[in-house]
This record gives sequence, structure tokens and C-alpha cells, in this order.
Amino acid sequence: MGNRLSRIYTRTGDDGSTGLGDGSRIAKDSARVAAYGTVDEANSAIGLLLACALPDDVAELLTAVQHQLFDLGGELCIPGHAAIEDGDIERLERHMDRYNEDLPPLKEFILPGGGEAAARCHLARTIVRRAERATVTLARTEPVRPQAVGYLNRLSDLLFVLARVLARAGGHGEVLWNHERRRR
Repeated sequence: MGNRLSRIYTRTGDDGSTGLGDGSRIAKDSARVAAYGTVDEANSAIGLLLACALPDDVAELLTAVQHQLFDLGGELCIPGHAAIEDGDIERLERHMDRYNEDLPPLKEFILPGGGEAAARCHLARTIVRRAERATVTLARTEPVRPQAVGYLNRLSDLLFVLARVLARAGGHGEVLWNHERRRR
């Protein structure tokens, strides 16, 4: 593949529009741009998580997720394009089941925290949830494949499980929500 960008600035977006992957132009504040932009933001948050020391298997999984998020961004940026498959969602479920297997059942809500890696994972999780909401908003007015929404839904669940794993692996443990604190 040759150079994809010979110049970073084009000035074509100065009018408030941006180009989609199919060559058409759209407003920068459209639901479509919000959806794929938030997927990009989620990918960046996972990159920030990957900057931490992580177990090799977690780092490998998150790197694969980054590639899939880039694919998903492309799917959302090119109307009618398909990149995420049912198998991608099933793979996330298998990873989630594997990591969740050794965790104790949750009896309380947990707060985002539990060490730097776990906190970054929680941040990525919440951004993925926002990407999911933005994609659902887009789907109300334009065709969006259900795999796009399903992938984001499962990914946020997986990141929740991974945050729990990372909190324990880092020796910090999970921060439980203290619902009794106001009764004292």
C-alpha cells in the first residue's frame, strides 16, 4: 500500500464538513461522525491503557480489539460497509467468560479505580459505552448493522471484567461502592 496521506491538512473541513470513506461529504456534527469519532476515542483510550504494564495476554487481546475498533470505525464511516462479524462478538464473549471465570461474584457495585491500569480500563469502558449510545442514535436515522452495536456492547462488558482482573493483578483490589456511608 502506498502513502495514504501525503499531507495532513487539506482545508476541506474548514466549512464544517468532513469526507466519509465513500467520498461523500457530511456535517462534522452529524450522528455518523459522532459514532465513528467516539469509536476512535475509545480506541485511543485503549491505547492509553496499553501504555501501562499489563499481563501479556491482556495486552495481546487489547491490541486485537484496537484493530477491530479501527475496522468498526471504517464500517461506520462508509455507509453500507460491513467489517464486524458475528464471530468477532462471539470471540469477545469467549474472552469475557475466560477472564470472568476466576473472579468472585459481584455482591456490590464497584467504583472505577483499583490502580492505574484498572482505572484506565474503566475509562475505556465508559467511552465504549458512549460509542455504543452514539451508534444507536445513528441507527435511529440511518442503516447500521446490528453487529456494530453488539460489538460495542460486548466490548464494554469485557472491559469491565478486565478492569476487575487488572485491579486484582495490580494488588490494589476493587473499590466497592459504600452505599451505607450516608446512614452513619
